[in-house]
Amino acid sequence: MQGLIKDLRRIVEPKRLLTELEDRMAYAYDGTFRTRVPDLVVRPVTTAEVSGVLRLANREGLPVVPRGGATSLSGGAVPLQGGIVLALTSMNRILSFNREDLLVMVEPGVVTAHLHRNVEGAGLFYPPDPQSLEASTLGGNIAENAGGPRGIKYGVTRDYILGLEVVLPDGEIIQVGGSTVKNVSGYDLTRLFTGSEGTLGVITRANLKLIPKPEARRRLLAVYDDLGAAGKTVTRIIDSGVIPSMLEIMDDTTIQVVESYGHFGLPVEAAAILILEVDGFAETVERQASIIADLCRSAGAIRLEVARNEKEGEDLLKARRAVSPAVLRIDPRKPTKISEDATVPRSKVPEMIVRLKEIARRHDVTMVVYGHAGDGFLHPNIITNQDDPEEMARAEAAIDEVFKLALELGGTLSGEHGIGYLKAPYLVNEFGPAGVKAMRAIKEALDPKGIMNPGKIFDQGIGKMRAPGRG
Repeated sequence: MQGLIKDLRRIVEPKRLLTELEDRMAYAYDGTFRTRVPDLVVRPVTTAEVSGVLRLANREGLPVVPRGGATSLSGGAVPLQGGIVLALTSMNRILSFNREDLLVMVEPGVVTAHLHRNVEGAGLFYPPDPQSLEASTLGGNIAENAGGPRGIKYGVTRDYILGLEVVLPDGEIIQVGGSTVKNVSGYDLTRLFTGSEGTLGVITRANLKLIPKPEARRRLLAVYDDLGAAGKTVTRIIDSGVIPSMLEIMDDTTIQVVESYGHFGLPVEAAAILILEVDGFAETVERQASIIADLCRSAGAIRLEVARNEKEGEDLLKARRAVSPAVLRIDPRKPTKISEDATVPRSKVPEMIVRLKEIARRHDVTMVVYGHAGDGFLHPNIITNQDDPEEMARAEAAIDEVFKLALELGGTLSGEHGIGYLKAPYLVNEFGPAGVKAMRAIKEALDPKGIMNPGKIFDQGIGKMRAPGRG
């Protein structure tokens, strides 16, 4: 170890190499509940330093886990096998901004909300908006192909990536994609690395596409006394031809805990609510809001509110963004939150919601259901206690059924969170042995020593949710 530390100090300044246990412990976790303390933490500030660290790690066969804001909900940033955590938060510069080409170049450690504020100040717009945008970094967003509420209209992170600089596991630096909207030269390596969860290389720069900032927006709240009716409203809105920029759903349990948490004025007696947004030119926004309001009423909404000003609209968005911290207050005896993201075709959202409730009842687990219903993305969150084996067994059985249901309805294991370690055992259920074999072949070609984020995406005996371990 001393020899390795000596070599690393030739690559980065000693103050950016963390060796003391108390320092390393801060890099042992992400947004999930499993922890493992890394052997070393390196905080590079240049691509050359990242290259040097990877070259050394590859030579020694040491695991390397890239890490940004560590908000991952599938375990992507947990160093399951120890090794080196490559903390990229110090590479946090917006390198260039080209208004004419609607292009911005960033380093991976730029916080997502920081980019939003910068480009919106210039009248432009970067749509991807994960719920963790105030803490998550763009490198992590790209590695996980993050989405967010605006996905229904604007798509997800991969739709705004034009090019990347990537350091491969052996330290080689490559450029993929470029600075143009159209680019079909060779294999689409940009998309390959986007969503690769740190298993193929380290992203050190990104060229991001921007669009003009919408002129106006309007938010609405639709209240229902029947969860199924709220789900059916989603399909009616899509069928109408009006594509909202946000279409969020919250069930009764979610509403109650969020209101208790933040006192936003949500209707705690409701079975479900929809939070909607339309944006665009001012004259079209009013018409779209009117059409959506009529559709909600005709589908069974018992109350409908239209935000009268920006503050009321922001309060609705704050209520939605408060869900994740709020659900942890449901029961102090259950401090563990398992955040899943089963995604189905939009037309299957009503059935998915109803059957999720059935799964929760059958396994006697506390489950809250919310999500980006407009693109079929639902968050079935289970609140449990990781130190109670019997509770965790029931939670695991429920999650097994959630994944099975999503695939049965033509959906996918993950729409945003990625596979990480939590869903690795289930990957074969979606793609089959041949599909997983093809993915492994790509991994082995780029990372033959298997040093990049081991234990993620592919099941390597790490296990499911039981026995979380604290390493």
